[in-house]
Formats: sequence, C-alpha cells, structure tokens
Amino acid sequence: MKKVAVISAILEEPDKCQQQFNEIVANFKGIIKGRMGIPCDDEGVSIICIVVAAEMNIINSLTGKLGNIEHVLVKTSISKKEL
Repeated sequence: MKKVAVISAILEEPDKCQQQFNEIVANFKGIIKGRMGIPCDDEGVSIICIVVAAEMNIINSLTGKLGNIEHVLVKTSISKKEL
C-alpha cells in the first residue's frame, strides 16, 4: 500500500553534495509530489523537504540513498494512513 511521507534533508556542505543529491532525487521523480529547498548561505547549509507518495520499500530506498551521501542528514516522517 502507498503512503505519504515527508523527507527532510540538511546538506551540511552543499557545494560537495548537492549534485549527487539532485541526481538521486531525479531518479525518483515519479513519486515526488512537491519539493522545497531553502539555501541558508549565511549558515553554510541547504535544507530540502520532499513530499512523496509511494510504497514503503520505495520510500525507504530513496531515504537510504540520500542518507548515504556524505554531508547529508535525512529524516523521514511517514503517514499512518494508507492510500
């Protein structure tokens, strides 16, 4: 069953990891409902929130791949409601 999830990511060194992050997200474009990116130049980080709707194994795959990128911290909130 599909669920809705919000994947929140902090890119601690955007210059080093932004391209790899975007490439992985692009591979999952079919499940993405929305994306918001906030560059925090003064703090030297970027914050990205991605809303997805998919099967749990796909959500976990995306989250895992993003979390394996150096300088990227990821947390995911998943709805209890099944779609």
